Amino acid sequence: MQDLENLKTAALQAGKIALGYFNKNYKIWDKEAGAGPVTEADLEIDDFLKTFLLNCSPQYGWLSEETEDGSSRLTKTKVFIVDPIDGTRSFIAGDETWAHSLAVVENGIPLAAVIYLPKMDLLYTAAVGQGAFLNGDKIAVSQNRELKSAEILTKKSIFEENIWKNGNSPLFKQRYCPSLAYRLALVAEGTFDAMITLGRSWEWDICAGHLLVSEAGGSVTNSVGNEIVYNSNAGSSKGIIAGNPVIHKSVTKELNF
Repeated sequence: MQDLENLKTAALQAGKIALGYFNKNYKIWDKEAGAGPVTEADLEIDDFLKTFLLNCSPQYGWLSEETEDGSSRLTKTKVFIVDPIDGTRSFIAGDETWAHSLAVVENGIPLAAVIYLPKMDLLYTAAVGQGAFLNGDKIAVSQNRELKSAEILTKKSIFEENIWKNGNSPLFKQRYCPSLAYRLALVAEGTFDAMITLGRSWEWDICAGHLLVSEAGGSVTNSVGNEIVYNSNAGSSKGIIAGNPVIHKSVTKELNF
């Protein structure tokens, strides 16, 4: 699939650019409205990805965290949805768990996806109907069927009583990882049984990981159990729940939404 090959080439080059900045001196500033930090690296990678990918497919639309959004993408059948660096805070801190997250969607449905973590040498790839892979090896979601023994990537606030039916939070092992893209990749590879994010989730953070999980045999919905349609007007989803089908069903059944 040519879209996937283009995404892979772009992600690997983005990794080289990022590593040229990593643990070096570079400019950092805060975005408006408390939207978090951004660095020189984010912007250079965004510029590279936009130039490279739209040169490959000039008829596609473009949605990226670091590009000012416009309505033109809404007129396109296919759209690139990318996050130049998912986990910018981790990148700034010198941690390894930041990623490049790239996807192509058609009529709102993810077709091809790449999540690349350069410092960890992890390249996750997926194409619709072709499975999900890590460094070329096929991956699959976990087989755990018991919510009480599940390991779920989510914030500690998930245990607040009002979130669950009857105020009773189900027992499971809570873990956390800053990068949403990496959380989804970890679910796709079966290291964790599910991930839960209830707040607003930007499409560039979750689109590539969504396809990874679904192609690895998992289930993905927003936080109220509905299908996520990408390249939306808002460019975001009402949360995301992803996991193996049994754990996903158990979680969505218990949530008070």
